[in-house]
Amino acid sequence: MSAFNAVEKGTADLGAHLVRDVSLPALVLHRDALEHNIRWMQDFVSKSGAQLAPHGKTSMMPALFQRQLAQGAWGITLASAVQTRAAYAGGVRRVLMANQLVGAPNMALIADLLTDPEFDFYCMVDHPDNVADLGAFFAARGLRLNVMIEYGVVGGRCGCRSEQEVLELARAIKAQPALALTGIEGYEGVIHGEQAISGIREFAASLVRLAIELQDSGDFDIDQPIITASGSAWYDLIAESFEAQNAAGRFLSVLRPGSYVAHDHGIYKDAQCCVLERRSDLDEGLRPALEVWAHVQSLPEPGFAVIALGKRDVAYDAGLPVPLKRYKAGVLPAVGVDIEGCKVTAVMDQHAFMTVASGVQLRIGDIISFGTSHPCLTFDKWQTGCLVDDRLQVIENLQTCF
Repeated sequence: MSAFNAVEKGTADLGAHLVRDVSLPALVLHRDALEHNIRWMQDFVSKSGAQLAPHGKTSMMPALFQRQLAQGAWGITLASAVQTRAAYAGGVRRVLMANQLVGAPNMALIADLLTDPEFDFYCMVDHPDNVADLGAFFAARGLRLNVMIEYGVVGGRCGCRSEQEVLELARAIKAQPALALTGIEGYEGVIHGEQAISGIREFAASLVRLAIELQDSGDFDIDQPIITASGSAWYDLIAESFEAQNAAGRFLSVLRPGSYVAHDHGIYKDAQCCVLERRSDLDEGLRPALEVWAHVQSLPEPGFAVIALGKRDVAYDAGLPVPLKRYKAGVLPAVGVDIEGCKVTAVMDQHAFMTVASGVQLRIGDIISFGTSHPCLTFDKWQTGCLVDDRLQVIENLQTCF
């Protein structure tokens, strides 16, 4: 099947070249940057005395999960029972579901997977109702479910809102023989404002303090309970807090950033700059590996181009696509010309409006590479991404499983 009559959006023949053979728009992943990011984060987390469970909901690409596991990841973090089943089908055998398992059909999906003795699964609880429902369901199946208490912040997302609620929930779990309390979890990414850094450190300290109290009270059902937090923006602060409080000594510390695998040209680029400012020992950071490529479709007015790229193709929730380079379609060797000054001003379902900077010459059919902000909501628009080498040739089609 040629790249020009591929059924799945984004699929290309291996060896195809982006500027000559691939039907656009296409999701593009640069191999060198991708492999650098996987190594970089694994090295950072390992040196912090923690384990890495990358959040797989970013890409939902089993091929990337396997690359992360091969580099030393402890497991894969996911957000739902359906995602867990997809990852299991892709060969993942340890999942930390950083979310509550709610609803009998979702519980049944996990129960089916737990019949495999090699499958290691953990989910979150934050309310006695959920504890009771899980306890009854898994008892009826003759299974024991690993659960972790989620600890949150007022005005945040899920999670017990006070240390007292955590301790009381631990007692409720203890009353359910089909549940095993295996750790405590939090998510610091909902802490914002001018005092975010101090707030995150206080939250991490409280998380460790609770873990110690639960362990001293004999509430955990495993010898080395898990303590876990960290999204893709503040992972360095969480790692420092866990390490400083010797969390790795009494507990298995697990960090869960996800967007690092592709990085971006927006919110995570900015967050990474802050990490590098806080950590002078890091001389190199992550590299953006994800782009979306599309054609110039129309030049209806001077200084204005319409690009064949829209909301169906690229994230727009945390900033509009960023024009990077212009390529001449079909022309090899491919030479990318910087188009600094061009700017996307709006996106529709299938179109992007781009102002064209003075001195930038475009013609219909030219190819523009775009950076994105918030890679999670770009990946989920694609069934397939093109992994390319440094010559822009397709070396693998990476399937998503959203």
